[in-house]
Amino acid sequence: MRIRYNAPTTLTFTLISGLVLLLSGTVLPSLTADWFATPAPFHANRFQDYVRLVSHPLGHASIDHYISNFSFILLLGPILEASYGSLSVLFMMFATALVTGLLQVFFFPSTILLGASGIVFMMILLASFTNFNKGEIPLTFILVMVIYLGREVFNAVAAKVTPGSANNISQFAHVIGGLVGSFFGFIRPGKRITGGPAGVTGA
Repeated sequence: MRIRYNAPTTLTFTLISGLVLLLSGTVLPSLTADWFATPAPFHANRFQDYVRLVSHPLGHASIDHYISNFSFILLLGPILEASYGSLSVLFMMFATALVTGLLQVFFFPSTILLGASGIVFMMILLASFTNFNKGEIPLTFILVMVIYLGREVFNAVAAKVTPGSANNISQFAHVIGGLVGSFFGFIRPGKRITGGPAGVTGA
């Protein structure tokens, strides 16, 4: 019996994010702020700011922040890689990071965004499309949309917070990530997986 690197995109993302958190908490305290959070404000003549538009999911504010995101990613990532392929999942993660990063600097130019929660919501919505047949809308997708994205929209509207606060920005990233996952699920449903828990999400 041997340990298998069964989901290369998910595991590599998890390990790199953990390394960034470790280095930021020890020998390189400015690493996350300098390279793994969206720029605030964005400077078009600075190469570093373009990198940060897509690298921000690798940065986390604390070990609790990291664990809360990767408990979902390590659960859903292998299922999605088996259904869509590792390179496709990597592209979807990159696209989610880019879209949330661009919208962040456009709508909240003075506030940073970091962490993989947008990718978490992308994966949650995308997983609801596993075993999806063309011409159908999965009930799992509808329920996940209502439960996860509905909650984020409700919290953003109901919370008595000022525009641009950390709560609103976090919920904004969740919603955008979920919409990106839904888009990919509609345009490219995952292949059927037999004999496993594909399409089942939970916490």
